Amino acid sequence: MALIIKDRKVAADPWHRLELNAEGSLPAVPSAGDIIVPLALWQGRRKELLARPGRLGVWLDSHEDPADIAEDLRLFGVVAVNFPKFGDGRGFSTARLLRERYGWKGELRAVGDIFRDQLFFLSSCGFNAFALREGEDPQEALAAFGDFSEAYQNSAERPLPLFRRRHLPSPDGMEWS
Repeated sequence: MALIIKDRKVAADPWHRLELNAEGSLPAVPSAGDIIVPLALWQGRRKELLARPGRLGVWLDSHEDPADIAEDLRLFGVVAVNFPKFGDGRGFSTARLLRERYGWKGELRAVGDIFRDQLFFLSSCGFNAFALREGEDPQEALAAFGDFSEAYQNSAERPLPLFRRRHLPSPDGMEWS
């Protein structure tokens, strides 16, 4: 079973992510088990997917609109956002929309070209699970969450920017610096 980072801990991944075939066709759906399906498969075979045993998740490619699943979010155990390459940052916006506009509270997983240096920023956008690219050690990548002690900007994790938080009591009772 593959390892992921979920809620800042290394965990076994119980989900099987179905991918489009090499020629772009939809994959066969296993008869049981927890699966994460591409948006096109969800849209084309919704009834069949809901009737099968096992939990269901959906994944969005970077060009797909989270509004396409907004009405169905309650049906999913996980929503994954695919980052096809390092330079494609559209998934960051997708995460913020899912958390802030559509109210998704469940597992939000970053998949694709994900590596250690992105984890702090991905979590700021609302991701709480990460399937790292091949060759990345999830145990070593956990250190990324401690790379920065504070962020100036507001985020899905911190709705108030630093200049607003400075006037609030510190969570640990210490004075803000």
